[in-house]
Amino acid sequence: MTDLLRLATAGSVDDGKSTLVGRLLYDTKSVLADQLDAVHRASADRGLAGPDLSLLVDGLRSEREQGITIDVAYRYFATARRKFVLADTPGHVQYTRNTVTGASTAQLAILLVDARKGVVEQTRRHAAVLALLGVPRLVLAVNKIDLVGYDEQTFTVIAKEFTAHATALGYPERALLSVPLSALHGDNVVDRSANTPWWSGPTLLEHLETVPVKVDPHDAPFRFPVQYVIRPRTPEHPDYRGYAGQVAAGGVREGDEVTVWPGGQRTRVVGIDTPHGRLPEVRSGRSVTLLLADDLDITRGDLITAHTAPQLSDELSATLCWLAEKPLRPGARVLVKHGTRTVQAIVTELTARFDEQKLSTSDTPEQLGLNEIGRVRVRTAEPLPVDPYRLNRRTGSFLVIDAANGDTLAAGLVGAPLPVLDADDLVSPGP
Repeated sequence: MTDLLRLATAGSVDDGKSTLVGRLLYDTKSVLADQLDAVHRASADRGLAGPDLSLLVDGLRSEREQGITIDVAYRYFATARRKFVLADTPGHVQYTRNTVTGASTAQLAILLVDARKGVVEQTRRHAAVLALLGVPRLVLAVNKIDLVGYDEQTFTVIAKEFTAHATALGYPERALLSVPLSALHGDNVVDRSANTPWWSGPTLLEHLETVPVKVDPHDAPFRFPVQYVIRPRTPEHPDYRGYAGQVAAGGVREGDEVTVWPGGQRTRVVGIDTPHGRLPEVRSGRSVTLLLADDLDITRGDLITAHTAPQLSDELSATLCWLAEKPLRPGARVLVKHGTRTVQAIVTELTARFDEQKLSTSDTPEQLGLNEIGRVRVRTAEPLPVDPYRLNRRTGSFLVIDAANGDTLAAGLVGAPLPVLDADDLVSPGP
């Protein structure tokens, strides 16, 4: 049975992310014939001699017209060794919020740079965001190596600079790999290139197929945010009451004792329903309906847990990646969306701001601007059942929302330090 790797791409604009993704899809034969025909037609309309593989990813009309990616595009492909879910994220600074979205569940990120430009400001910013989100492994794809004559020295200088920056963010060297490639021509993407005889490392796909990754452990504490209460009130089910949602972490069996938060009521699981029948147990990522032994007052936004209790608090210390044009200042009144619950909140204090370029922090800043990362204290109108982000990404993260218009202002991580990666997040290869 093949396993699954979730990965994301990031990098500065025009570094070739969409072309790289298109090349992976094309060379792994993951493209349908009608999709490829459409790409050939669109490429011919542009006057190109061959297919523009970036169009396999850039699906929005505005993206195709501008030749850039402005949204997160998810693609699925597989080889004989592994299945992949890939998020292609934008390169423009103003779309860093999309990078946060795409990388939030990634186990590995591919960070592209143009071999002619090397590591730039946006490269360092994306690396900091990836470290902040706890993405365990990074691959630096030094793209367009053909445009520098496949020069080994150029690649070596870029790889060393990036490794120094990533290790300063907390990444151990065993979590990093740099690969020289040309997404346009396919050098070292899927097939090894004769143009880089000096490169003895793996191709990009070889690395993706074999890199050891940490998956969500099945023995993690069970977390189940309630999305909907099902009460059909039909003659066939006059007393049915189920709680629908997706298992955020861990697993639960029929008969297990659970606790419902924020009230702290205890009860027992008596059934696990799906559209295809009842299950004896369920694991992380599965959408189900739980049936409980007691008739409790449970609504959307409640959290059902087992094994280990979350932290119930109305005072959160968190790291924010600020994603709005309007700066954040102390005293801002916002909404906090945690799981399926949304509550009113106030940002009481800005405790630190992180400079992702200089890798330094400043205490008690006056504000956080667009794409800046900082530590804050947030007081919520109601207690929230949270876990530290390092222990659980799903229940350790939240969104900050503008109460006036519903816009997303920031991504928040409960208790997360400013970018530094825990070595325990990695899985070492066996002997």
